[in-house]
Amino acid sequence: MSSAAALEAKLQATSGAFTKLENVEARQRLDAQKTENEGVKKELANLKPENTVYKQVGPVLLKQDQDEARGNVDKRLEWIEGEIKRTEANLKDLETKLESKKMELVHLQGQYQQQLQAAGAAPVAA
Repeated sequence: MSSAAALEAKLQATSGAFTKLENVEARQRLDAQKTENEGVKKELANLKPENTVYKQVGPVLLKQDQDEARGNVDKRLEWIEGEIKRTEANLKDLETKLESKKMELVHLQGQYQQQLQAAGAAPVAA
């Protein structure tokens, strides 16, 4: 394997690892958001009709209808679930691609070793 091919393989592996890390971090953020919103949903479920709900918009608290607040939290949870599914699919796809590249790299290293042996050169550790 040429040094350029080795460098390219290393670059692809590093890029794949970085992308996977980004997806894992995104998944962790989504899990945290989901937990927070589920807590808010529980709190909203315990409210009495006479309780007042406020929504923070920038530095201001605005009154909000309880049904509207519940609907917003439900929509947010729905969106988060969708994002979690999308992130999981990305992670699975990335794992498959990384495994494929790993197998390709092992195959190329084997070919390189065979070429070295056929040429009578001593094998080089990869």
